[in-house]
Amino acid sequence: MKALLKALGPGLLFASMAIGTSHLVLSTKAGAQYGWVMIIPIILANLLKYPFFEFGIRYTTVTEKSLIEGYANLGKTYLWIYAFVTLISTFTILAALYVVTAGLFMNLFHVTSVGAGAISLGLFVFISLILIIGKYRFLENSLKAVITILFIALLITTILVLQKGPVPDSESYQRPEIFNEVGILFLIGLVGWMPTAVEASGWVSLWGMENLKTMKRKPSLKLALQEFNVGYILTAVLAVFFMIIGWMTLYGTGTELSNNSVVFADQLVNLFTTHIGNWAYFFIAVAAFATMFSTCMTAHDAISRVSLDVLQKLYPQKNINNDKHSFALMVLVMAWINWIVISLFSANMGQLVALATFVSFVFAPLLGWMNLKTVTGKDMPTAHRPKLGLKVLTYCGMIFLSLFALYYCWMLLM
Repeated sequence: MKALLKALGPGLLFASMAIGTSHLVLSTKAGAQYGWVMIIPIILANLLKYPFFEFGIRYTTVTEKSLIEGYANLGKTYLWIYAFVTLISTFTILAALYVVTAGLFMNLFHVTSVGAGAISLGLFVFISLILIIGKYRFLENSLKAVITILFIALLITTILVLQKGPVPDSESYQRPEIFNEVGILFLIGLVGWMPTAVEASGWVSLWGMENLKTMKRKPSLKLALQEFNVGYILTAVLAVFFMIIGWMTLYGTGTELSNNSVVFADQLVNLFTTHIGNWAYFFIAVAAFATMFSTCMTAHDAISRVSLDVLQKLYPQKNINNDKHSFALMVLVMAWINWIVISLFSANMGQLVALATFVSFVFAPLLGWMNLKTVTGKDMPTAHRPKLGLKVLTYCGMIFLSLFALYYCWMLLM
């Protein structure tokens, strides 16, 4: 147990990064709109996507190489595919995350004198300084506190809503149809982003690389996987918590949750406190803000690291990732790019997120296959390759994602 606690790192960061909009927004909406039945796709998505993220830790722990280097070893085409997906993420995901977090900040601290854009800028500066000064070890240690606060706040809130019971009208409430166009699109979004996008497997791999650098002794594959599994299971459990909170407090009220970050934050916190009591405001608001703040930190760190690694593998002669200031520079570049995106395209943020969703969904099965091909390649010792059961689960996951991607494309073309 002591060794496991010392090894905590990539799994913890994965949990912190994944517990974002997919949990706070989509899981809550799933419970609010469709009730307890949405626990099925939440658990199914977490189960069938598990191998793709596990392979990132497995490959890095055994070979001491990043998954992105594994793609490069497969061929330049695979590396360019991942580079394209990363490029889309660079211009969309961080901007969307920071806008939602700014909305929650304004709600939590009752900020009305400045807009979400100014708050987003402040968050960019603050988080960039944390990442540059503290680097990986500070990020890992600080997130242990954030995740602990988040888990306790959500656990308390979940127990409270279960004790309070569903809203009076929930039994007579007619659940919306899941298998129509609106329901299927929501289901696709929930499954596609639960626990997070498949390209984040590369992020997990790079965190694994950083974790290895900070440890005096390289952990065994078994220990590294145990650590990752702790974070992954925590991610799934908290998704269920958010779903239960949405189900118990909003299902049957007919409330339409807004897509605007500030309005959504206000709805989320106030509706929960109306149902539970005003005294519970602190727990709910802190849980919501901690969720998105930690997601911004980890996503900003990950996208900066993965961008550097991709550029280094595409242009090895440039030594892009060898300079000691390269990470700090990339963190600032990511902040600047996404601040520009928020400033210029805030009114069209939904369209940018839709673009990121489309690219992520379409390439998810291919990235899953690339991960499997990498972790079963010639640089992986046979003894450390995934066993038959995990391979079967991987193929099931690829089929699952392929069907969703095909249906999503078909609906967009209709």
